Amino acid sequence: MKRTILIMSAAIAMTMAASSCGATATTSEQAQETAADEIVDIDETPATVVINVDTTGYTTTASGLKYKKVSGPATTGKHPQATSIVKVHYTGKHLNGETFDSSVDRGEPIDFPLNRVIPGWTEGVQLMGVGDKYQFIIPSALAYGPQGTPGGPIAPNEDLYFEVELLDVQ
Repeated sequence: MKRTILIMSAAIAMTMAASSCGATATTSEQAQETAADEIVDIDETPATVVINVDTTGYTTTASGLKYKKVSGPATTGKHPQATSIVKVHYTGKHLNGETFDSSVDRGEPIDFPLNRVIPGWTEGVQLMGVGDKYQFIIPSALAYGPQGTPGGPIAPNEDLYFEVELLDVQ
């Protein structure tokens, strides 16, 4: 995908940041007048798009996994162990919101041994009880790391977002 982006000079960016929080800009007017914006075209994949993800309401584990319970019973159902076989419905997205995989879209949940998936899933799904739906923001180190998924769709060092519903534990 080709995207046009605007690159601001540091002087203008600092002035905008200072003015947005009510502070007086520390850059001189001369620096602002001589600073020029530059427009460039770059080729990018969704994985290279840097955005801020709203992590309000998420809890972060010691490993860096962020999770939030979206829905589920008031009392939690059976929790899986790392060696359990689980049945889930899930949607996986890049942090720019683009879906890269979804059992929900396919209309078919998936069963798998929990210790045979990325570490972020192994850790996160164990927090869930049957019937729970969680959102996870999985850091790259707990996902596919520096190698990504050869041939796509996950880029090297990419953090990922998942919404997972735990349907059953064996």
